[in-house]
Amino acid sequence: MNSANGAAVVVGVDGSEPATRAVRLAAREALRRDRPLRVVHGFIWPLLRVPVSPPAGSPPGAGLRHQAEQLVSDAVAVAETEAPGLHVTGEIIDGEAAAVLLGESPTAAVLVLGDRGLGGFAALVVGSVAVQVSSHADCPVLIARGTARDHGPVVVGVDGSALSRDAVEFAAETAYDRDAALHVVHARPRGRDDDEERVLTDALTAIGERWPELPVHAEAVRAKPLAALTEASRDAQLVVVGRHGRGELGGLLLGSVSQGVLHHSACPVAVVRAPD
Repeated sequence: MNSANGAAVVVGVDGSEPATRAVRLAAREALRRDRPLRVVHGFIWPLLRVPVSPPAGSPPGAGLRHQAEQLVSDAVAVAETEAPGLHVTGEIIDGEAAAVLLGESPTAAVLVLGDRGLGGFAALVVGSVAVQVSSHADCPVLIARGTARDHGPVVVGVDGSALSRDAVEFAAETAYDRDAALHVVHARPRGRDDDEERVLTDALTAIGERWPELPVHAEAVRAKPLAALTEASRDAQLVVVGRHGRGELGGLLLGSVSQGVLHHSACPVAVVRAPD
């Protein structure tokens, strides 16, 4: 995560209802983290050589550029209503949505977006922009999925890898900021009890050293990781999953568990990139 002073929470908008939910989620996240909120809209029409200015004689407010400006203005107003006193800015950036958001990621504290955009067509299908950004962003990505809750634990899956250690660190910090409990899940269909105990002990040791007062519930589950995390999401306010950095082959795509959680979680999902 970018911890530099002034690093903003960035939310992408396109005028869809999922994007509006993302704005509300992003505003609350920025307020918790004491960060400014930056609302961005990827304006693709100039790249397609589509005229964006209104034709001569059109009524005031006509034209694609004006519509984009209104879209961003409306999103800023939603954020200001959701989190009064929050510093919110908005900007239109020429480019395709995923490319624009990925361009924001090196300097963002967190990227937030909806699970589907205007092209979405089914509640269980995660939009291509959400998958692309979650797969390649340089910062944590928060997807406004399922039901946003202000109660319940922050859930994170662990498997003993460096990937899960970074996810645990983000989840613990987030739970602390939200005054929530942390639910650590180690799920395997089969395995040895001593291996499972070692994985959970390693995760809990790291948490206890940095956040000694954080309430933590850890459990080993005889189940597939996706099924266990999906079940845990039903009462959670956030599920955190990890992905590999750019230096790993896995960084080209989300892993099957991470992508599965994006599709099936009953609450928002954070995707955390492991360092290269």
